[in-house]
Amino acid sequence: QGMAITVLGPHGERAVPADQVRLSGGDAEAARNRRFSVAVVLHTTASDWAKQELAGIVATLGRYGAAVVEVVDCAFDIDRQVSELLRLAGEPVDAVVSIPIGSSRAADAHRAIASAGKKLLLLDNVPTGMLPGKDYVSVISTDNFGLGQISAELLAPHVPQGGKVGVLAYGVDFFATHEREIAFRKWMADRRPDLSVVRGKFADVTQARTVTAALLQDNPDLSGLFAVWDVPATGAVAAILESGKTIPITTIDLGNDVAADLANGGLIKGIAAQLPYDQGVAAGVATILGLLQRQPPPWIALPGLSVTADNVVEAYQVVWRAPAPASLLRARSPRKD
Repeated sequence: QGMAITVLGPHGERAVPADQVRLSGGDAEAARNRRFSVAVVLHTTASDWAKQELAGIVATLGRYGAAVVEVVDCAFDIDRQVSELLRLAGEPVDAVVSIPIGSSRAADAHRAIASAGKKLLLLDNVPTGMLPGKDYVSVISTDNFGLGQISAELLAPHVPQGGKVGVLAYGVDFFATHEREIAFRKWMADRRPDLSVVRGKFADVTQARTVTAALLQDNPDLSGLFAVWDVPATGAVAAILESGKTIPITTIDLGNDVAADLANGGLIKGIAAQLPYDQGVAAGVATILGLLQRQPPPWIALPGLSVTADNVVEAYQVVWRAPAPASLLRARSPRKD
């Protein structure tokens, strides 16, 4: 089941649920007549999350007559993001949808979009000092704090009393992953004060495996692990299996690899899933509202989805809007009444 949205916006705003942000018939018609052009700037286009997020944005903008004229893959490189945003500030686009990779270093480049008279929509993160209505239209996010809580709740039953839990953290200034880690630690401190928490951090997802191996070496009594999203979680799985241990893991995002591991009784014991397609739809609607000078809420959020081996097939269908692959279906046993 989903959880209530717990997280506040960057300026303390209460979240408006994404399904409450809509276009009127008149606004939809006005947008189709204007034929807006939009660029999308993503931290990566390679992940399952990014593909679904982009699909939701593109389909929604297309529905309202807007063309996505460019998609930029920053490959987690903040310098590239800065240079691409500065370039887009001079391009003939009406709006830019961006997921800021960093908070302080990315601020001026994002501000340049609004300064050039274009609408800026943000995903998940607001660079330092930027204000809604002035520097950007709206932030569209999953409840990342809630995702961290779900991950802790799913891991706790698998960790013995007095155990030690690791956090595989993203060592970059990134609001979404920080929120997840803070929420995970807070939940454990409140509900499982018997546990100690240690941290390993990676600056690049390719380092997740070696960082996990080092965490295991320094903490041979490690009895649980939380990875801040699914791609580093797969690196952690590989490192743990290589060490000959069986340590339960929870993570965020229902990527194909972690979903299969969960379904087949692997190390992944639970996943806090985002709804990236739905987030993309909300971003598309907010973009059109902004372009029509209809100010959408400054903080729009979607709840996370708690996924276990029992509901992974159904959750997969909800998140990815596609039939679950054979690797998940094989593991599904019929329910006994």
